[in-house]
Amino acid sequence: MRTTSFHSFPCHSISQRNVSALTPNTLALKYREKRITLIRATMEATQNDENALSQPQPQTLSKNAQKKLLKQQRYEAKKAEKKAQEKRQKKEDAERKRKEWEETLASVTEEERAKLIESRRSLRKERMEKRSEEKEKKMERLNKAMQCGHKIVVDLDFAHLMTPSEIQSLVQQIMYCYAVNGRCTSPCHLWLTGCEGEMGSQLKRLPGFDNWIIQKENRPYIEALQEQKENLVYLTADAETVLEELELKKIYIVGGLVDRNRWKGITMKKAKEQGIQTAKLPIGNYLKMSSSQVLTVNQVMEILLKFIETKDWKVSFFQVIPQRKRPEADPEGCQVEGEENEGIDDQLDSKKKCVEVPSQRKRPEADPEGCQEVEGEENEGKDDQLDRKKKCIEVPSHG
Repeated sequence: MRTTSFHSFPCHSISQRNVSALTPNTLALKYREKRITLIRATMEATQNDENALSQPQPQTLSKNAQKKLLKQQRYEAKKAEKKAQEKRQKKEDAERKRKEWEETLASVTEEERAKLIESRRSLRKERMEKRSEEKEKKMERLNKAMQCGHKIVVDLDFAHLMTPSEIQSLVQQIMYCYAVNGRCTSPCHLWLTGCEGEMGSQLKRLPGFDNWIIQKENRPYIEALQEQKENLVYLTADAETVLEELELKKIYIVGGLVDRNRWKGITMKKAKEQGIQTAKLPIGNYLKMSSSQVLTVNQVMEILLKFIETKDWKVSFFQVIPQRKRPEADPEGCQVEGEENEGIDDQLDSKKKCVEVPSQRKRPEADPEGCQEVEGEENEGKDDQLDRKKKCIEVPSHG
């Protein structure tokens, strides 16, 4: 009969009294089960460690990015506070007007009261008719744009890279896009692609979203517009090609991403991987931005719509881009280089450099105590100060 050695197995879990009552085969099976259980536990722990290492680590922000994020958060908080204050003010104004109306009705006779009420009803009816007429014209323009308008796609396939507050901000921008497109005399054919998941849920919460006259696609644009891939143009600030004209056959894509500069170059990378064309707005040809040339989705949309209407990039940029993003821009047309700018700089330098010129008026000598012996000396001293402040000479710039 073959015997089994037990020196390779730990024996501390079984008492010495029970060992004599077990056969060698039974002991071998028990130790084998414990060893298998231990090996399995070790393998599971190792697998969990490997899975944890393989998962993408959260991207840490640099100090500069953290400062920008904090500044943006303060701006959002201030904006929310301002909005709440405006809402309260609007409510207070409505309450005040209601009280004034009631006081007006109480202070007149029955006949005058009936006339006032009738006049108010007719004004309200007129406003409602005008609003209904404008709505019909808007729907007519949007339906026509769906057939033969310029095509602009908002790529909403970046929801997984954004926080809930950033998704909400993007949804608000899309709402502004639809509003400005409806008011425009020459609206475009607006597409929303990637309307699924959290992004789709947030969009459906918008009032009247199901009735919007736009093209909605749950699929990415590369799948929904696969047959027109050669006409796709992704608008990104990282592109080398400058957009000069908007062609009717082209489909222009705007990246729907609110990332606070965490994902720089991601739209350019996506377009290259998909093998589609890229282009950037000719912002640098007309003005100098104070920061990056990255704009919000609704700003890009407004610029494109304004260009469709005016065929003038300069007018489109200056009417849409906020002043805070172009502090050095000249509203008459900003040039980056050239003699014209140099002349303007020289004029600005000469205006700023002023030298005090002593007054031509002679002062009488002052006594040791600092007091002058001529009458009106105090007024003369003030006049001299005014003369010195007013007399400035232009000094040519050294630049």
